[in-house]
Amino acid sequence: MNLLIIGDIVGRPGRQAVRNFLPDIVRQYNIEFIIANAENASGGRGLTREVMNELLGAGIDVLTMGNHVWDNKEIFSFIDEEPRLIRPANYPPPCPGQGYHVYQAGFNQRIAVINVSGRVFMPALDCPFRTTEQILADLPEVDYIIIDFHAEATSEKQAFGYYFDGKVSAVVGTHTHVQTADERIMPDGTAYITDLGMTGPIESVLGMDRQVVINKFLLQRPVRFEVAKGPSQLQGVVLELDEQTRRVAQIKRISYKNAE
Repeated sequence: MNLLIIGDIVGRPGRQAVRNFLPDIVRQYNIEFIIANAENASGGRGLTREVMNELLGAGIDVLTMGNHVWDNKEIFSFIDEEPRLIRPANYPPPCPGQGYHVYQAGFNQRIAVINVSGRVFMPALDCPFRTTEQILADLPEVDYIIIDFHAEATSEKQAFGYYFDGKVSAVVGTHTHVQTADERIMPDGTAYITDLGMTGPIESVLGMDRQVVINKFLLQRPVRFEVAKGPSQLQGVVLELDEQTRRVAQIKRISYKNAE
């Protein structure tokens, strides 16, 4: 069984890239399950019900979030209703939504998807290591465990990957919007990549209008970030799952770019 994980979807260009590229990717790699990070999918910040339904309708099975999960207040009206939407599990209780869920895929395969946030250069949440350990202790029997680790620091992501090597099927990083070239199977069998990359406008700074961001650095005054326009891309990884060993046999980094 093959699984696709899509890097942070940014605004309308990111959603357009999903519509443009996803059908061909599904056919090319025989994809049976799709996870995507959607914390920037609505105007670059947060998620609305309309955009959530658009992405799920495009064929995505699970939407993960991150530190921008609460940026669009509309999410409070639906996050508890949709099991295909998860947010970082290490937000302290009581907090709406869920940090993980178990899904059915392929031929009777049970996939647990966990979303946790890092703490280095990020909001101060509960410990992602201990939170994940508790989730793993509480999980029912599953075939695969996929973790979206939404974090800033490469060191924290690598440490998290090594800590859970052999305990989960894959640890994939999100948040920094720049795809890393370190995809690999770790020593004890866990698939890993520091960052999946970004699904959104190519000629941008992390998906935002580059001149606005440059002005922020030059002038050190508040600015309103806007999603960039122009050509878009879809980035992520394809995981080949071995149903005999219940491990990831191969992790392949992908990047598709639209010339329009």
